[in-house]
Amino acid sequence: MGTTEGDRDRPAPTSRSAPDRLLAVLAAFDHAHPALSLTDISRRAGLTLTTAHRLVGALTEWGALERDASGLYHVGLRLWEVAALAPRGLALRQVALPYLEDLYEATHENVQLAVRDGSEVVYTEWISGRSAVGVHIRVGARWPLHVTGVGLVLLAHGGSEFQEVYCAGPLASLTDHTITDPARLRRVLAEVRRAGVAVSSRQVTDDALSVAAPVRGPGGAVVAAVSVVVPHADAQVPVLAPAVRVAARGISRALGWQPDGPRD
Repeated sequence: MGTTEGDRDRPAPTSRSAPDRLLAVLAAFDHAHPALSLTDISRRAGLTLTTAHRLVGALTEWGALERDASGLYHVGLRLWEVAALAPRGLALRQVALPYLEDLYEATHENVQLAVRDGSEVVYTEWISGRSAVGVHIRVGARWPLHVTGVGLVLLAHGGSEFQEVYCAGPLASLTDHTITDPARLRRVLAEVRRAGVAVSSRQVTDDALSVAAPVRGPGGAVVAAVSVVVPHADAQVPVLAPAVRVAARGISRALGWQPDGPRD
């Protein structure tokens, strides 16, 4: 079996703590590797086979992992139950879904809800348009903040210190249109804050454009972002922007935000 880039990044067996080893087993699973053998888990987690066997057994007994008839392990439903308690996960999704569905009915394009996790945007909901542009998005997918509309919104409202650190770091390039110049990115973020909406054009794929707006929590801080993704060739930003703003404000109100309250 060949060694992938992800495998090369896995830590080698060391004197890691028990919690670290347990988390390494769970981290062995990702969207590209949803089903793993015990040997795969051992290799990807950087653990000896004996240690992996013991930890996998404990996680399976608790319900964090499940073993199918072929002997492969999958993430178990017990983790889903725990994840449902995350306020930025399923709880946010339940509040937002009616407004996302309204946005979809108004556009019939891809509609997305996302939150920030460090320097990445994580998608917590996605409604696929029937005849919309194809996007490389799924629930749980991660992208660098600066390449997507929702990411630009979350970065623009992430605080000045965080923005400076992010802009100073290497900016990944996915297409010829991806923003990779720090000065330009700072100008874009300022415009996002001024306009209340972000437009990301052909940064992930050459044929897509996204329009995104901030979702605010009870205290006024931006806790998520909602967007619509359309074909770049016939995108009508002046038409899409108000619809996205309405959806974002509706979710914000449902979360307890008062329009006349403080903002970040």
